[in-house]
Amino acid sequence: MKFVDEAEIKVIAGKGGNGALSFLREKYRPHGGPDGGDGGNGGSIYLIADSGLNTLADFRYTRNYKAKNGQNGAGRDRFGKYGEDLVVKVPLGTIVSDAETGEVIGDVVREGEKLLVARGGIRGLGNARFKSSINQTPRKTTPGKPGDERVLKLELKVLADVGLLGLPNAGKSTFLAAVSSARPRVADYPFTTLYPQLGVVDVGESSGFVMADIPGLIEGAATGVGLGIAFLKHLKRTRILLHLVDLAPLDEKDIVQSVREIETELRAFGDSVGAKERWLVLNKSDLVDQAELKNIKTQVVRELNWQAPVYCISAATGEGCQALINSLMDRLSELDSEEKISLKRASQEAQHV
Repeated sequence: MKFVDEAEIKVIAGKGGNGALSFLREKYRPHGGPDGGDGGNGGSIYLIADSGLNTLADFRYTRNYKAKNGQNGAGRDRFGKYGEDLVVKVPLGTIVSDAETGEVIGDVVREGEKLLVARGGIRGLGNARFKSSINQTPRKTTPGKPGDERVLKLELKVLADVGLLGLPNAGKSTFLAAVSSARPRVADYPFTTLYPQLGVVDVGESSGFVMADIPGLIEGAATGVGLGIAFLKHLKRTRILLHLVDLAPLDEKDIVQSVREIETELRAFGDSVGAKERWLVLNKSDLVDQAELKNIKTQVVRELNWQAPVYCISAATGEGCQALINSLMDRLSELDSEEKISLKRASQEAQHV
């Protein structure tokens, strides 16, 4: 299924039911008084995160969503039934905003997380509510209020622990296929990946992480050249970036120049993407002599003044891939521990304020 990361939908919450105008009439109680019941509240609309979805494609075909209205009240103090809420499933990482005002309503990033996007209308009151010592036979009721109605913009940003980036044909798709169950399109020409691919990397003993393959970037990607800017935003939510570089590019492009070209685009895009932890992965080591590989690695590290980890792998043969995956899992576990400590410290500081 083609990746779709933006959509617009219209949501209409249910109208509240009207209050009833009624008076009790029984054989032995000719003046029983007002007994009109309240209406029911209209149904609200919620978006809920579902890990089984990874695209907004469904919203291309169904654009209008309406919750049930509340029922009207009735005599004998019978209240109207509340309108049923409507729950709409969206992928994890969906950001929701008002299409007309641009106001961000919220986002859903955890499985089962619900976000209220349209509140149902309040019920109307029946005349029984207005009985008083000075008005024994009120004829006053109130109508139910309409529910919220708005047009929403949905924007999906990929949620992944590790993001792959690099120039076209760097071998990102081949690497993702080698270490996960994902089966992205692989070919020997540029831009075979036209939309983000997600794969779950199983490290064993119930541990693993999600990896995202982002379409190849070219010079000017941050300003919209090629496929770049449409997918650079997906790197915002990754925790570690793997920068893959082709050791034997068909155009014989300089490796250091290739790395700097991507770095320029990351800085130009902003949003702290350029400041993310980024590991360098020299791919297609099977095409280079081992002695030459060592010299290339030393030269690249020196010229770039590279401080982060550097790995040499062959995504095609699997050489070096498992060691890289194990290191990534260890680092992600460290980041989890650091985040827990940070959250605990923040909570303690908040309690002392």
